[in-house]
Amino acid sequence: MTRLNVTVGRTPLKNPLIAGSAEHHIDPEGVRRALRAGVGAVVVKSINESERGRDQLQRAEYMLLDSEWREMAWTPNAPDTAFIACRSGLTPQSFDAWLDQTARLDHEARLVDSYAVASLIVADVARTVEMARQVEQAGVRVLELNIGTPYASQAKGVVSTELDPERVSMIVSAVREAIGIPLWVKITGQSERVPDLADAAFRAGGETVVMAGRLLGLVPDVETMQPLLGTTLGVGGYWNLPLTCHWLAVSRQQLGGDKPLIATNGARTGLDVARMMLAGASAVEMASAVMLRGAAVLSSALEEFDAYLRGKRMTAVELIGRAADQRKTFADMPLRTDNWRKNIADQL
Repeated sequence: MTRLNVTVGRTPLKNPLIAGSAEHHIDPEGVRRALRAGVGAVVVKSINESERGRDQLQRAEYMLLDSEWREMAWTPNAPDTAFIACRSGLTPQSFDAWLDQTARLDHEARLVDSYAVASLIVADVARTVEMARQVEQAGVRVLELNIGTPYASQAKGVVSTELDPERVSMIVSAVREAIGIPLWVKITGQSERVPDLADAAFRAGGETVVMAGRLLGLVPDVETMQPLLGTTLGVGGYWNLPLTCHWLAVSRQQLGGDKPLIATNGARTGLDVARMMLAGASAVEMASAVMLRGAAVLSSALEEFDAYLRGKRMTAVELIGRAADQRKTFADMPLRTDNWRKNIADQL
């Protein structure tokens, strides 16, 4: 065992950095670039049976926003605070072509001690179950079931944003009964019941929970007085890291440290990987930063994370939940009478 090794459910990873699903994993070369960067796993671009999902990709738009909510040029040299807002869709391939490509990529990933993880987004549960069976039959070793996309309310019947633990239990149970390979369940952050959604996924047979997906947002343009890109957008960025870490910590407290969690939404660097693991993640998915800046982000993050561990003389496993387990309630904090007076602007 090396200092970077972690285990997620039944799945051993050579390191905890996972290249998350996004448009740059539609083409096989995008997945290969992530594998060459050295990640523990790559999640391919998601699919389901919906023709409307493929059509949605062809209507997708993307923009990069700065810290003042202004559009800026799409460039890898954008400031660190830049983030992506978009309308997205599902992979344009047929299911058969996608499955053949994913199986071949997972075979290639095995040769470098990694994984190409299949990703199914739920629309019709029965069709999802049948697709999951075919994923396993094709020899793909891990399936991520995405029931936490941000877009369900805007693309009804195309994707799922599951907010009811009973629904989560029903969907995950149906898929779990159909397959024997490791099942990762990706849930939304658009809820105050994130730990309950995670609990339902684990009880129904999910082996790990990925939390928490991007959010729905709307950004008005003060010049045109119209919504940017004309509608509601999927948003995520560096600013979401504290929210992700919060959900990791409270989920770990509710579910226990033996339930493996994968973090997503907000990680850009190796130190962000460390932050999310300290909050309770066993592994971390990174997507938007790679979509904008390329696979070099992944190799740089791994180098920084490894250097951090060396400096602390710790292994990746030893980080998991270390900060979460020391989190106090407000009532536990020491009395600091009138401390607020030191933290308001001078009005004179």
